[in-house]
Amino acid sequence: MVFMYRKKIMLTAFSVFVLCGLILNGCGGRQSAPQSSKEQGTAQQGENGAEETDGTGGILQAFTANTLDGGTYTQEDFAGTDVTIINFWATFCGPCLAEMPDIAAFEESLPDNVQLITVCLDGVGNTDEVKSILDEAGYKGTTLLDGDADFESVCGEILYIPTTILVDQNGNLLGDAIVGGQQDLEETYRAAVNDALLAMGKAEIGGEN
Repeated sequence: MVFMYRKKIMLTAFSVFVLCGLILNGCGGRQSAPQSSKEQGTAQQGENGAEETDGTGGILQAFTANTLDGGTYTQEDFAGTDVTIINFWATFCGPCLAEMPDIAAFEESLPDNVQLITVCLDGVGNTDEVKSILDEAGYKGTTLLDGDADFESVCGEILYIPTTILVDQNGNLLGDAIVGGQQDLEETYRAAVNDALLAMGKAEIGGEN
C-alpha cells in the first residue's frame, strides 16, 4: 500500500499547507518508479493506461530548508558526501512508519561518503509527533520540515509516499525514485546507492560499514 500525495498549496507569508489522500495499490506496496532526471519531461503508463508524469521533479541545487531540531539545511550540505538519500514520508502514512526503523538502521550503517536524511511532509506544526516517531524508530539523522525554492518544488511534485530519491554533491537526481514501502529496504537502498557510486567511478558500499 502506498499513499497518494495530492497537494493543495495555499501560499501565505511563509507557509505551505499540503493535503494528502489515500490510494490502494494492488501490486503489494510499489508504484512504477518515477523517471530519472535524464528522462524528465517524458511520461509513463499508469495502471489505468493513462500517462503519468515524473513524480520527483528535477534537482535540488538552490534551497533553504528548516530542520526538525530548529536548524537550517541547504544544498551546501550535500557537498560533503558523494550520495545523499532523501526519504519523503508523513506521520499518517502506515508504510512510512513501518519502514522507519529500517531507515534508522540503514542510516547508522552508512560510511562517511553517503548520508541519509528524511523529509516529513506534514511536520510543520506537528513536531512533537514527528520527534516521537523518529525517537521510537531510533532514527538519529537529519529531518527536514519545509523550505523554499527547489526544495518546495520537489516536495510539491511527490505523488506517492513513501518516496525516496538519491542526489549527488550538487543536488542532481541520481537514477530512479524508490516508491512505496520496501520489503527489504537495506538491499533496495544499498543497490541504488551502489549503482550511483559505480556510475561516478567510486567504490561500492558493503553490507557492513
